[in-house]
Amino acid sequence: MSLELHDISKSFKDDKVLDGVSLSVPEGKTLVLFGPSGAGKTVLLRLIAGVIEPDTGHVEIAGRNVDGVEPEDRNIGMAFQNFALFPHMDAHANIASPLTAQKQGKSAIEAGVQSLARLLKIEHVLGHKPKELSNGQKQRTALARALAGKPKVLLLDDPLRNVDAKLRFEMRLELPRLLSDQNATVVYVTQDYKEAMAFGDEIAVINGGVIQQIGTPEQIYLSPANVEIARLFGDPVINFLDVTPQEDRDGVFAMISDKRVNLDAGHKHAVGQDCVLGIRPESVLFVAEDHIRAVPVTVEAETPLNEKTVNLCLTARGREIMASRPSGTPGPATGPAFVTIDASHAVLFDKKSGALIPQDESAALPKGEVA
Repeated sequence: MSLELHDISKSFKDDKVLDGVSLSVPEGKTLVLFGPSGAGKTVLLRLIAGVIEPDTGHVEIAGRNVDGVEPEDRNIGMAFQNFALFPHMDAHANIASPLTAQKQGKSAIEAGVQSLARLLKIEHVLGHKPKELSNGQKQRTALARALAGKPKVLLLDDPLRNVDAKLRFEMRLELPRLLSDQNATVVYVTQDYKEAMAFGDEIAVINGGVIQQIGTPEQIYLSPANVEIARLFGDPVINFLDVTPQEDRDGVFAMISDKRVNLDAGHKHAVGQDCVLGIRPESVLFVAEDHIRAVPVTVEAETPLNEKTVNLCLTARGREIMASRPSGTPGPATGPAFVTIDASHAVLFDKKSGALIPQDESAALPKGEVA
């Protein structure tokens, strides 16, 4: 079933938590609701579930306005941060409760419980009551219960928050497959950008009760709507350098360490404007001094991070820039060095507002080609 939110607003006393939020989730798709703590994510889930009602706007499920419809009549599965497990039931009974309500047979109930318990690695605590479970086990039990009934709409509020790193990594692989198999329409809340990128068909970035950007993971990462969103996605964080783009007969460019760095022709309309240039660390590549586009830097520090190595560099004017490369590939640990900047995915933001300056697609080079 599709899910539509139309101009949703909600206040608690003088605190406006949601301000004109509109979203659309097609049937069988997963929308990740991403944002910092206090952004309004959980309140929005509770509005969809019918636990609370909006001040303005309305929710539609499968084209039907569900204002005033009780939560149990919305065909929604929910797993919230406070777990909300039945305290008198053990984990097995909690997970089985949606299946029992559907009057499924004992063998089908048992098969459903065991399958989810294996996936979420809680087989060993199925006989335990909630008070005997750790927070991570409670969270996985609540997630299993939400999944068990195969609801048409599924609301997941940071369901892997208390899960250890190894299982979290495994769930990033397994859970999207399970959700796809169930063909549920999913709203998945997280503060972890890697989860957002892994789970979402689309990502909605919310902050201060306002949706700042909606797009595919690739769109959010490569064309963030503002400096704040750009900073939230990526590890290490994106590089920001104040620049004023220039143009000559060879095209559009910016100056870094007193060296020319060519920009995509689609940035021509930003020439002469005070901008912030956003460059992902993986686009900063170490090269030999005689490279045609070599930019001098000083490497201040090197940090190995398992699958990658990160270097903190300083430009000739003392501006910091991070470079990231796959572990095992050559690069200087400290001292003078030279880099080239792959500008094919560089982004420009207005220095004053922080908003993205979109490229002029009619003037841009083919994707991936560097000016």
